Amino acid sequence: MKKLFSGVVLLIVMINTARAQSEYQPYSFQFYQKFDSDIYSTKTREHTSIKPFFVDDSLLKNHFDTLMNYGADNKQHTWGYRKLFNEHLIDIKSPGNTFYADFMPDLNVGRDFSNTKNLYSTTYGFQAGGTVSSKFSYNVSGYINQAIFPSYLQAYISQVGVIPGQAIDHNSGNVDNWSYITAVASYTPVKFLNITAGRDKTFIGDGYRSLLLSDYAAPYPFFKITADLGNVKYMVLWANFDDPMYANINNYTSNRSKWGVFHYLDWNISNRLSFGFFDSIIWSSTDDTGKPRGFDVSYIDPIIFLRTQEASDGSPDNALIGFTGKYKLTDGITAYGQFALDEFESKNFFSSNGSSRNKYSWQLGFRGANLFNVKNLNYLVETNNVKPYTYSERSTVQNYSEESEPLAHPWGANFREAVGQLNYSYKRFDFSGEADFGRYGLDINGLNYGKDIFQNYNKPARAYIDENGQGLSESFGNFTGQGLTTNLYYLEGKVAYVLNPKFNLRIELSALYREEKSSAFDYNATIITIGLRSSFRQIYNDLASYKVH
Repeated sequence: MKKLFSGVVLLIVMINTARAQSEYQPYSFQFYQKFDSDIYSTKTREHTSIKPFFVDDSLLKNHFDTLMNYGADNKQHTWGYRKLFNEHLIDIKSPGNTFYADFMPDLNVGRDFSNTKNLYSTTYGFQAGGTVSSKFSYNVSGYINQAIFPSYLQAYISQVGVIPGQAIDHNSGNVDNWSYITAVASYTPVKFLNITAGRDKTFIGDGYRSLLLSDYAAPYPFFKITADLGNVKYMVLWANFDDPMYANINNYTSNRSKWGVFHYLDWNISNRLSFGFFDSIIWSSTDDTGKPRGFDVSYIDPIIFLRTQEASDGSPDNALIGFTGKYKLTDGITAYGQFALDEFESKNFFSSNGSSRNKYSWQLGFRGANLFNVKNLNYLVETNNVKPYTYSERSTVQNYSEESEPLAHPWGANFREAVGQLNYSYKRFDFSGEADFGRYGLDINGLNYGKDIFQNYNKPARAYIDENGQGLSESFGNFTGQGLTTNLYYLEGKVAYVLNPKFNLRIELSALYREEKSSAFDYNATIITIGLRSSFRQIYNDLASYKVH
């Protein structure tokens, strides 16, 4: 990986060609949905399914500038007023170059009334970034965090060992401590080509969730090439992931690592219709005996889709393919969807026998802007369905995960979900609401029913010994929600007053209700929090358990 990034730096230094721009904007659903009226218009043909965007894109630039400069006027204001409401703490602009830096506090207090528990989170962060000429941009952010979480999140952290979507937990008594760092350098040598490297996340899709590659898991080192050829946009991403040690896997290191390569082609057939084609390969840096493998150079080819090559090589690596699509019915209604195929057995795929070897997931949703002709009232409704054992592998070091969390949907597998989002912006006020219902099956009696992607998928709960007594045979009768059937109800509403749009500094009030219920338990959370928030990070609270509490 060090050699890879050294090569990136060398390339940036050496290439000197046509002028273009590559200004980077970190991805979060709540901020990006503000562009819905632009990018999902039937009059435009924007590639919407690869995120983060480059905000100097001609379609996004005016709207982005309006959002970032809200409240700015030509009046004379004091230094303190400008820094609090309109400007970066440090903001330097010179011909061809820019630099900015901000201190980003995130201070939150609250109460979990269902569990009579006081909550708080304290974060001290910073960001710095800028542009060099019109071709190179960079952004670095770091956060030191401390918190007491609600009981349901604390249970998740105890099970997984990770602060959701951020970093490994360094627990001190009842208080969780962790750090969160991202760093991105982006270079656009010519208008149609971008090279990005650093430590961050990538999101594939048009929905709130992604079943292919989401922004949920902790940030990871990556190297990405994106080619924009008008109606076709193509991305190849190489990444390095951590997999904390599990006692049943190895005892020679505290962390194992794995590599991933991801290809995605987005094709805009018309202003209304687009399709996307995705594939990925995950492989471990070492085998279970500790023998090193490292980065496999056979996966360095950025052009071809890899599934055929990987299969023809007889590789044991973990492959996943997928498809995306969207159709703009009107300027206010866009239908979208995804399909991910993790493993396919043709003789049983179209039957109803519930083979554990057919592992797949699908998504269908609708989203749009200016609902009921109300400007800036944006909505999304979607359903996600993931079959048992999807994203799991023979070994966790090959499964579809990063830092002990899924690379796709945060709930893992063996679930159905229906989620709705409503967002409205008025002047400096942001209003958002979410309703989520899910049904999933947890493991019971020490058996693997398919939700926990860190379990061995070759040992399904309904497996049996074959007729020759030769070990585990393929299992049938596996259906979504099997195991300990559990229902999740989740409601959340937020009201925020944006003080400074440059780094999303805001006063935010949040109310949350969550119930997780099965025949074995019934857990509730009723939470109200208020705080001074900042940054564009997407932090997910709408999580489901991996294991029985």
